[in-house]
Amino acid sequence: MGITNHAKSFAPALDSDGKQNLIGLGFDELKAALIARGLEPFRAKQVWSWIYFHGLRDFGKMTTLTKPAREKLAEHFTIARPAVSRDQKSSDGTRKWLLRMNDGQEVETVHIPEEDRGALCVSSQVGCTLTCSFCHTGTQKLVRNLEAGEIVMQIMQARDDLGDWPASRSLGVGREKDNRVLTNIVMMGMGEPLFNYENVAKALRIVMHNEGIAISKRKITLSTSGVVPMIERCGEELDVNLAVSLHAVTDELRDQIVPINRKYPIKELLKACREYPGVSNSRRITFEYVMLKGINDSMADAKQLVRLLKGIPSKINLIPFNPWPGAPFECSEWETIEKFGDFVNAAGFASPVRTPRGRDIMAACGQLKSASIRVSATERAAIDKVIKEKEAAQGLA
Repeated sequence: MGITNHAKSFAPALDSDGKQNLIGLGFDELKAALIARGLEPFRAKQVWSWIYFHGLRDFGKMTTLTKPAREKLAEHFTIARPAVSRDQKSSDGTRKWLLRMNDGQEVETVHIPEEDRGALCVSSQVGCTLTCSFCHTGTQKLVRNLEAGEIVMQIMQARDDLGDWPASRSLGVGREKDNRVLTNIVMMGMGEPLFNYENVAKALRIVMHNEGIAISKRKITLSTSGVVPMIERCGEELDVNLAVSLHAVTDELRDQIVPINRKYPIKELLKACREYPGVSNSRRITFEYVMLKGINDSMADAKQLVRLLKGIPSKINLIPFNPWPGAPFECSEWETIEKFGDFVNAAGFASPVRTPRGRDIMAACGQLKSASIRVSATERAAIDKVIKEKEAAQGLA
């Protein structure tokens, strides 16, 4: 069963000079594009490696190609990135980019560094159609789907700015494998990935290609709010890790805070999770659960959560609610979160509490939103005050 999505897409096939951007083409598509311009088929593998393994943006530096081949590539093609409208760095090291695409639409991408790894939170749509009431992105109407190239470009732009392409003697740049700072991809940015499945799938296949960016499917997580008909297909075709935005244990509440539940209620969603291809104790589904004060954080909720997930190889990611201007919720008290988590842990489910990251630059979970609707200085000051007070009170500072 497929999903009908009426979001407009934008295909930036040619730049202002009439050149085709090679970013976002699958390997066979890239080969066909080169052949159409009179280049030999074997050049495709060389070009692919220079673009996706080395991260090159200049055809002239592709030293394994002949000079005529490099000149022909430069004449007809480009290796473009989005424009960076804003680049912010949090006090905790989190980094957020506001990226502008060819049509002027903007999306946010976030890098979250850890001691031994780093995850990049990637957007799949401009805005979102789901209007989850605790999520800042949900207050921005869906504008359009991102094309595969626009999804891949977020990863490439981050690698550019982080200096994270593999070490290259010929280029004299890059990092050794053990020192890479972008190791994981999470499709948890703006938008619902399974409402833009074709483009997301194409982008992730490019990212996973073992002669290019080569990020393992075991290090890629796709998060969905519960587009049930697409979950099995995602598992069968991509075999990436699955995260589910659950956030409530009754249909009555989930209908309100995650409106897609009205179409695909909890019972149907959990059935799809039980049947997710490859799910096992060694490869668990992550259930995301935002902690909302007085809404979903009681011990009765914790007990029902354990009952619902019984038999599903899973872990429960407890997310302290991250405030944003006009948000109708407050974060649960830290003592409440700990008590909730301790009960779930004791029931046999790993239930880590996600440490809030990037709150000071609105880069934390649920805070992303394009700058097309900017936060005023007054709103920014107000939210900073609320965040500091909450963090001090709850021990999250």
